[in-house]
Amino acid sequence: MQSLVGEAETGEERREASLQITDSLDTAHTYQPWDSLTHLATVLGRTEPRPSEWNRLDQSFSPLPRVTRESVRQYLQFPPDQSVRILHAKVAQKSYGNEKRFFCPPPCVYISGSGWKLKQDILNATGAGDSCYRLYGYMGLDSSCVTQADTYKLAFEDQPDARMFACAKSLYISDTDKRKHFRLVLKLFLGNGQEIGSFLSKLIKVISKPSQKRQSMKNADLCISTGSRVALFNRLRSQTVSTRYLAVERGAFVASARQWTAFTVTLVEDRQADSEEFTVCEGFICYGCVVQLVCTDSGVALPPMVIRKVNKQHAILDVDEPVSQLHKCAFQFKDNSQMYLCLSNERIIQYQVSSSLRDQSREVLNDGSCWTIIGTEAVEYTFCEGLACVQGAISPIPVITGLEVNGGGHVAMLEVNGENFGPHLKVWFGNVEAETMFRSPKSMLCVVPDVSVFSGEWRWLRHPITVPLSLIRLDGLIYRSTFSFTYTPEHNTPPQARGALQNAPESDTLIDFIHQEFTRTNFHLFMQN
Repeated sequence: MQSLVGEAETGEERREASLQITDSLDTAHTYQPWDSLTHLATVLGRTEPRPSEWNRLDQSFSPLPRVTRESVRQYLQFPPDQSVRILHAKVAQKSYGNEKRFFCPPPCVYISGSGWKLKQDILNATGAGDSCYRLYGYMGLDSSCVTQADTYKLAFEDQPDARMFACAKSLYISDTDKRKHFRLVLKLFLGNGQEIGSFLSKLIKVISKPSQKRQSMKNADLCISTGSRVALFNRLRSQTVSTRYLAVERGAFVASARQWTAFTVTLVEDRQADSEEFTVCEGFICYGCVVQLVCTDSGVALPPMVIRKVNKQHAILDVDEPVSQLHKCAFQFKDNSQMYLCLSNERIIQYQVSSSLRDQSREVLNDGSCWTIIGTEAVEYTFCEGLACVQGAISPIPVITGLEVNGGGHVAMLEVNGENFGPHLKVWFGNVEAETMFRSPKSMLCVVPDVSVFSGEWRWLRHPITVPLSLIRLDGLIYRSTFSFTYTPEHNTPPQARGALQNAPESDTLIDFIHQEFTRTNFHLFMQN
C-alpha cells in the first residue's frame, strides 16, 4: 500500500527523507483523499499540442547522456542545490503622476545553496576571472512594455548565514498601468554575461490606497488571516528615508533600515495567552484580538500581544473590525496593558502609553509605536546543475503545486499539477525514474514505481518508505520539489492472504504472497503539512 506526502522541508530533512526508512507516519495533519482522476484514455485524449520551443528543447537534449540511478543517488546524499528565494508584499500601492510610490517593503532576493560555490569552482578551474562568476541581476514588472530603464539592478552582498542578499528599493507601478495584478520578474546573470534564468514572484494585487472602510468577505484578499505572513514597518513623519522594518538579526528583534523579516501572525485564544502553549484559532485577524508574531526563518517569537487600530497617533481600544492591508496598527503587550511594541533608533523596546484625557477608549502613542502591517509572499526555486550539461538558461522553471494518485497494483498513476511543465521533464521517485507522460504545461502523469525497487530483499514491508519527488530535465538539470511519496504497508490482512494462510503450508511461499498483496494493491492518499 502506498501513500502520498507533500510537505515543505529543510535541506537536512529532505536528505533524511531520501536516505532513511521512516519507522512511523505522523498522521496528525491528514486530509481527505482528493477526487479520483478521470479514466486514463480520456486524460490522454485531452493532451494539448506541443509548442515549437519544446520541440527545440527535445532536439537539443536528445544526444546528451542519460542521468543514471547512481548519479541521482549521490545527488540525494549530498545535494549541491542552488536556491533563489524572492520575498515581496502581497499588495502594491499605485503611483500617481510624477509621484513614485516605491514598493514597501522592497522586494528581496536571497541566494543560497552549495551549488553556487560549486559553479564558481568549475568556472575558476577553467581560468575565468573573479568577475566572470560574480552574480548580478535585474528585477522589474512582468510586462512586455517594460524597458531596461524600468528595471532595478540588484547588487548582491554576502550575509553572515552564507546567503547572498539584494533588494529592489525603487520599484513602482505607474498609474498608466491599468492591471489589477502583476508579477515581479527576476533575471540572474553571471559576470561573463551568461544568463542563469528568469524567476517569477507570486501575484501582487494593485491598490490605489489603504482602505479605511470596514472590510467584509467581498474583500477577503485585503484582510489579514491567521497563519499568514506579514511584515511590519515604521515611517517617522511620513518620510521614506526614515522607514524602519521589524526584523530578526542573530536571534534578536531589531529595527532595520536595510532588511525586513516575514512573520507568521497567528490568532491566539485569549484565555490561553498567559500559558506557554497556544491554541491557534481560525479566521481573520481583528483589532482587539490576541496575536503572536513568529519569525518564519528562525522561529523566534514575540510575546502575545493585542493588536490595536491606530488613528491620529492614538490606539483605539473599542474597535473590533478586521485588520486590512497597509493599516496603521499598534501592538499592546498582553501581560502589561500599558506597554506597546516600539522602536527606538535600531532597537525594539516597550513603550509605556497614557490614556487620552478626552476619551478613555484611546491611548496616546508615540511615533515609534505606530506600525504599518502588510501581507507578504515568498517563492523559492531550487535546482541543481551538478549532473547537467546545461547549454542555456535553466528557465522556465517547473513548479509542483499538487499531487493526485489514482488506481493501484501495476497501473497506479500519479498526476502532478503545477506550472511550466514540458515533454523534456521526467518525474523521479528518489533515484528511480518514473514513466512520465506530458499532458499540458500544468499537468503530467507518471506511473508509480513498484515498492520492490526500494525495499530490496525484504519479504515483508513493515515500515513506511518515503522518497523525495524531483523533476529532472533531459540534459540532467534537477528541479527539487518539496513533495515526497510514501509507500505504506496495509494493516489489515487481505482476503486472498487469509485464504492462502489456510491452504499454504510453505511459510516462505506464504510470506512472498502476502508481501505482494500488501505492496501491490489499494493505494491510500493523504497530505501532510
